[in-house]
Amino acid sequence: MTGILEGIRVLDCSIAMAGPFAGQRLGDLGADVVKVEPVAGEWQRHVSAGGAQGNKINVSFLSLNRNKRSLAVDLKAPEGREVLKTLVESADIFLQNYRPGVAARLGVDYATLSAINQRLVYVSISGYGEDGPYRDRPGQDLILQGMSGAMLSAGKADEPPAPAGQYLVDAVTAYTAFEGALAALFHRERTGEGQLVEVNMLDAITALQMQELSVFTVGGIKQQRSAEPHAHVFIRSPYGVFETADGFIVLAFPSLKTLGDVIGEASFLDLDDEKDTWERRDEIYATTRHHLKRRTSAEWLDAFGSAGIWAGPVYGYEDLVNDPQIQHNGTFVEYDHPTEGRVKTPGFAIRFAKTPSRVERGAPLAGEHTEQILSEVGYDATTIARLVESGVIARSEAT
Repeated sequence: MTGILEGIRVLDCSIAMAGPFAGQRLGDLGADVVKVEPVAGEWQRHVSAGGAQGNKINVSFLSLNRNKRSLAVDLKAPEGREVLKTLVESADIFLQNYRPGVAARLGVDYATLSAINQRLVYVSISGYGEDGPYRDRPGQDLILQGMSGAMLSAGKADEPPAPAGQYLVDAVTAYTAFEGALAALFHRERTGEGQLVEVNMLDAITALQMQELSVFTVGGIKQQRSAEPHAHVFIRSPYGVFETADGFIVLAFPSLKTLGDVIGEASFLDLDDEKDTWERRDEIYATTRHHLKRRTSAEWLDAFGSAGIWAGPVYGYEDLVNDPQIQHNGTFVEYDHPTEGRVKTPGFAIRFAKTPSRVERGAPLAGEHTEQILSEVGYDATTIARLVESGVIARSEAT
């Protein structure tokens, strides 16, 4: 079977997480993704996430750059820019997350590249937008989480705002850019014309909160964190993480009568699920918390499951990886990497019956495919050797 994007070439000039993650998703669906990076390699190669360093490729880079080939080229050099422009002639998607203004200074902005290839889908990712008062601010995940308002949608009023446990803004921006690229490709198939696709992190994390923000903008209800650690300010009590005799479980807005029956709390039996769960949410939460400490997580989950109450375990990563449903779904993919050995990592979360995603290669070494890629667009061995000698491009072979 071929990938759904077989025959599509992507020039991925992005760094860090949002852009590379979007590029990897295109590669997982069969696109030929060329990782265009400096001769010394992209910045992410040289920093570790959580201290996890690989043999030759750090885990953070490894996790975001599978199914790509690497072209190492100096875009600050005139000949390096000419190399990129030659590739643009036959490319379908150009992906970048330079700071606003950098692409124009390098001569790889949309106006320049679309003049070379009018069918080009040009995806530009920024922190706050290509213009406006915040255009030059750093587009960093935690900073955008703070601006998004989401940190005040959960937790206790007397506790500090809490960030997400993942790089949430980077991830949702990557998915947004991925969707934008696919939509623009579909438009091109209909009309034959490419276009500029602009995605910014601030808008992406704002749009992710479609329901929460509409409660505020349409319903006029403000975020009001209260005394107990509710998991969401706009969902009725009890809703959150509760300690048990041997750990923690999650409980999601059960019927108070049913909950009262299961935990043995008579005061819940006459309460109204819509009215009282808001007006007395701290009281309800505290009472539930008191009861749940009396039995183990497994005992409560069994009791709640039998009663039709929504509840579940609180996992760590070891629990998640070994969960039977995760294993049944094939959520993680495994493959052999020439320098990093056996790699196990989350796969592509969408399943296509006729054109499944696949892992054809792991993250490349910097410049591993430089010679191969340039040969495909007409560069001969003598010219390639001269560019390597001059430092305009670099090449590296996997061991």
